[in-house]
Amino acid sequence: MSAVFFLLPTAVALGAVFVILFLRAARDGQFDDLDDPAVRILHDDKVP
Repeated sequence: MSAVFFLLPTAVALGAVFVILFLRAARDGQFDDLDDPAVRILHDDKVP
């Protein structure tokens, strides 16, 4: 039973940290353009 008193707050705190990091990344635009970098390799370079 004493392990629950340690593990439960630890799990909640770790979950909160991950939610904060995810929201920060979403606010900074990390997930804005998911398609362009994957398709960019398929386009030919312009010949100078």
